Amino acid sequence: MPKSIPLASRFYEPVVDQHESWIAVNPRQGCPKNCGYCYLKDRGQTLVKPVEVATPKDTVAQLLASPYYHRDAVLALYTCTDALATPPNRAHLIKLLHALAAECIPNPVCLITKCAFTPEVLTCLETVQRKGLRVIVYLSYSGLGPDVEQGIDHDALRANFPALHHIGTPVIHYWRPFLPTNSTPEAVTRVLDHVTQYARCSVAIGLKVKPGGHELLTGLWPELADNDKDDVERASSVWPEQMRAMLPHLPDIYGDYPIYETNTCALSCVLDQPDRFHILGSTVCEKQNHCPAAQRALCEKGEPAPPVNEDSITAHLEKLGVTQVRWSWDPASKTLTFLAPIPTAPANNLAQTLRIRVRTAANASDHYWTGKVTGSVPLMIQDNRDV
Repeated sequence: MPKSIPLASRFYEPVVDQHESWIAVNPRQGCPKNCGYCYLKDRGQTLVKPVEVATPKDTVAQLLASPYYHRDAVLALYTCTDALATPPNRAHLIKLLHALAAECIPNPVCLITKCAFTPEVLTCLETVQRKGLRVIVYLSYSGLGPDVEQGIDHDALRANFPALHHIGTPVIHYWRPFLPTNSTPEAVTRVLDHVTQYARCSVAIGLKVKPGGHELLTGLWPELADNDKDDVERASSVWPEQMRAMLPHLPDIYGDYPIYETNTCALSCVLDQPDRFHILGSTVCEKQNHCPAAQRALCEKGEPAPPVNEDSITAHLEKLGVTQVRWSWDPASKTLTFLAPIPTAPANNLAQTLRIRVRTAANASDHYWTGKVTGSVPLMIQDNRDV
């Protein structure tokens, strides 16, 4: 019988923080839903009433004052809740989108949701898009059922795809996580037959297991317990072997529909911009990502990058408050290597803002999952169940 896991007290993230693909903006935190794999669970932030930690006006002010902010960044709103989960969340979202549009924020903004878009929110999206705010919606639809995604209306989630397509809001299908139960050919077909009609692309990502999350997730995926805890938590994502093997064959059925393992590539595809994260030519680019020929040509053409040298790196490190760690710079490969661990957030910001490669050892104090800057790679787990 598995050991019980103590309930976590509520832990709040910064209102503005840096993640691997984007700047996270979290003025309301906590979610009334209870998805079994959610990274908020050990933060005590599921099955709770969302709390406002910044007004829409204050949120914009904190964003623009943040050392992480830059005009090319993508902004991911409400990653510590679901922006559509409750009436107060939706009201806050509408005010924040109008505030961002009024400020003429140049950054694309992303919403990630499993909940239904109400008429008021759809009207707001149409209005702010007419004013020039670029909005991308990630619809998180994995084919998992209510036993795993408790509180989610999956029929309403599926209905979001045509509703957003109708008003011209680009949709990225967030296809994650993968567990053995949604990695069968039948489950994959049901998901893709629907989303490929409406979404611009899919991001297929395995299960993310952040430090301390191994024990919490073995109830959903018992085979995780057969693998070393450190290997699971160090992985960039964890995949059922059968699903990973299925991905290369999906173009045989769905043609040129783009399916990415790298979120930044999905964003590049939707934003019509080249790769800015040094994915081009990598194994994941050439072997895993199913990318349209036109997008690959755009990435190969590239675009001018900001000039980078040791002085500009030093100045940006001072801006981020990272001044006590030695580092080396290789201008030929555009790689910045830290000789001791630094927090993941500033490492990611350096990579995004300067468009360079950053390498650092994992920081033991980080509660966010590892990523490219720490050299993490996917882990495949064989499914030993009878199916």
